[in-house]
Amino acid sequence: MRLLRHARDPRFLCAVMAFVCVAIALFYPTLKLSRPVFDHIIVVDITRSMNVTDYRIGDRPTSRLEMVKSAMRSALRELPCDSRLGLGLFTGRQSFLLFEPIEVCSGFEAIDTAMERIDWRMAWDADSRIADGLYDALTHLQDLNANLVFVTDGHEAPPLNPRYKREFDSVKGKLKGIVIGAGGLNLSPIPKFNERGEAIGFYSEEDVPHRSTFGLPPKPPSEIEGYHARNAPFGSELVIGTEHLSSLKEDYLRGLAEEAGLLYSRLENLEDLGRALQHSEFARFETVASDIRWLPAGLALAALVVLYGVLPFKLR
Repeated sequence: MRLLRHARDPRFLCAVMAFVCVAIALFYPTLKLSRPVFDHIIVVDITRSMNVTDYRIGDRPTSRLEMVKSAMRSALRELPCDSRLGLGLFTGRQSFLLFEPIEVCSGFEAIDTAMERIDWRMAWDADSRIADGLYDALTHLQDLNANLVFVTDGHEAPPLNPRYKREFDSVKGKLKGIVIGAGGLNLSPIPKFNERGEAIGFYSEEDVPHRSTFGLPPKPPSEIEGYHARNAPFGSELVIGTEHLSSLKEDYLRGLAEEAGLLYSRLENLEDLGRALQHSEFARFETVASDIRWLPAGLALAALVVLYGVLPFKLR
């Protein structure tokens, strides 16, 4: 009789329900669900223009490279388990793979540490041939079953000769991926460092070439002022431009992405990269055991709220 009386008591029922739900949660319940996971290789531009400080994180001025690193680490935390992530670097004309894609939950610490340690001093070449670097990545990463995420500001250095434009016909459609544009749209000075890696100001007009002098000139000789076939094939006119300054070359990157069959997105804040990595275009669906401890834990909490927050007032 006493047990039946207790069974009718809402306080007893709430206490039992809370106890049972907590017990269930302790046994780590899972449910087989189909959910999207993502496989990516992120290739990061580490050339000198990526040191330009035209971002802010909070109130702190931040370089493009530091912003990209912070955005990658934030995106890593958002990727669902069973996703895979690899990491590479671009400088000169090559994209170099640091490690192949690994599972993001079991390999979280290794991936996060590698992202944090990326530094512009790792560069093995002073040039910045964006189109060649993108082509190189599309050529050499095809067998890794992952999407390419190429992060750059689009600043080619030295300037391109339009006669030698990179063609992407041979690699178009071989990989899914996205080009991420990093940097502000306004021209900003590029920091200059000495051989010890210490900041010594900014690049000036005299420090960098403002036109390409590679190969054949883009114009016929009759249109080049001061042309001399041997001594001045590009002309004798002194060219001063804005190559010592840098901005995000968004139109150029959009064009490269379209030619390579890739998407394009701009990195404006820390959340943008995470959203780009989880674009529906890149999802593959996998049946996985999903943690549902939140369900019995939530029911236990609701029972305790009723037991200690609602019933005392009603019983009064």
